[in-house]
Amino acid sequence: MPEPTAKQQLLGLLAQLSFRLGEFKLSSGASSDYYIDCRMTTLHAEGARLTGRVVLDAIREHQLQTDAIGGMTMGADPIVTAVSVLSSQEFKMRASSRKGKHVTKPIYLNAHPINGFLVRKAEKTHGTGRRIEGFAEKDAKVVIVDDVCTTGSSTIQAIEAAREAGMEIVGVICLVEREEATGRPAVERAAAPAPFISIFKASDVRTEYLKQQR
Repeated sequence: MPEPTAKQQLLGLLAQLSFRLGEFKLSSGASSDYYIDCRMTTLHAEGARLTGRVVLDAIREHQLQTDAIGGMTMGADPIVTAVSVLSSQEFKMRASSRKGKHVTKPIYLNAHPINGFLVRKAEKTHGTGRRIEGFAEKDAKVVIVDDVCTTGSSTIQAIEAAREAGMEIVGVICLVEREEATGRPAVERAAAPAPFISIFKASDVRTEYLKQQR
């Protein structure tokens, strides 16, 4: 039996650590019979590794030429860090291969460092007064990330903040998309012409959770 892919392993952890059935009130004010707290997975040691791998793979699969990755704090924080760290590690592996050391993974051939940035919910009222922390270069190509997309409000705020800072959005990625909400069309309109990519649907995580309960 083949070893599960990083994406399959991440789905398993999301179902195990992040998914709960019950009666919940969402930040949008709506009620739901399930709740997904992705941070229980993205802040887990193995979950962080898998998140970085899967999101970086998605960036490459969709050929998103990006200088940086960022999103609204706090959902995006662990995703941004995981991807940035992994991209740097792979870049160093590629550099080593150029010096004559043997590297077998072809993925390293396209490796380059992807910097990170975080968007505050509001500008600081002290210090530099910045809303964006970390990488913030004008005209840079960036990917916006979020952990869960429900209405898409936090994702859209991050898109708008990055554009206000002069950065170009080349893609938007969310870890889990709640299909029953109106988030997708709202995010797609805000991100256009950049694509909106969801790694998993909430139904994927629910199905895996129920499978684990058998």
